[in-house]
Amino acid sequence: MRVLDSHLHLWDPELLHYPWLEGPLAWLFAETEIEHARLPSATTEKAVFVQAGTIDDDFLDEVRWVSELAPRIGVVGIVAGARLDRGTDTTAHLEGLAAEPLVVGVRHDLQAEADGLAVSAAFVTGARGVAAREWTFDACVRESQLPEIARLAGAVPELRMVLDHLGKPQVGTADAPVAPSMEWVRDLDDLARHPNVWCKLSGLPAEAGGDWSAAQLEPFLDAAADAFGVERLMWGSDWPVSVIGPAEEGDPHAPADGSPMYQATARSRWADAVRDWAERRGHDTDALFWDNAESFYRIGQRSASVVEERPRRGIRFLGWLRGDRG
Repeated sequence: MRVLDSHLHLWDPELLHYPWLEGPLAWLFAETEIEHARLPSATTEKAVFVQAGTIDDDFLDEVRWVSELAPRIGVVGIVAGARLDRGTDTTAHLEGLAAEPLVVGVRHDLQAEADGLAVSAAFVTGARGVAAREWTFDACVRESQLPEIARLAGAVPELRMVLDHLGKPQVGTADAPVAPSMEWVRDLDDLARHPNVWCKLSGLPAEAGGDWSAAQLEPFLDAAADAFGVERLMWGSDWPVSVIGPAEEGDPHAPADGSPMYQATARSRWADAVRDWAERRGHDTDALFWDNAESFYRIGQRSASVVEERPRRGIRFLGWLRGDRG
């Protein structure tokens, strides 16, 4: 099975600044780490990197760092960090990103922003600047913000948007599952009425705190398929955010106090869960795991040459030992 992971993170806290990192996530996650998390079922594996919450001043440095790693990791596109509400500063930043050949889109992380920002005049202007460059926009929001994203989609219909993590609905845990709320289903349906909006099947394990089951999350996958159709869905791992939780059974590094830790097989378990769901429903797995992400991000033929020709700039890399992360 070919896999184009539509939502992969990488970070290096010694190189860039990530104010939100804490606990088992506050480590290096880069070249060595992703090699330990490869998908056994994948015959070919590529990825789209999505900005990882650096400070604003590091947005461009993050793109350059990931571009250095890209040939060895298999990154074929970058969704760069951007503030779309800064007027001329936004324009200048987009111009800087345009010099980076792997950039295919941007993300202004909206989940913690004030209500109304995504439909403000400044933000809409910035979004139109993204669309003018034929880039995409990743919408990372909470479920209560879905109506606002629908309004943005209506205001800038030329902007190709993708909803990260299905809008982060409440899902409960494996032992205490929460069914999709009527409000979330309604707002997801309303958003999907905009043909320029797609959706990532990603992030639900993180919403469950790493304590999830396939049966628990399948109703959310069904709702997304009903709303968007399989042709506007794409699989994403949300690695490593979605691989933190209770220790997996038999893990010799499990902390004695039961605190959350890195789950070595969680990325492959999520891929298997979505693939198995899709096969049982008769959905096109090639579309979900490769074709749709390739089409949305317009990667196609440009990716191989861009990745292979990118010159190295000598940024240093650190290793990672699995046992050091308990």
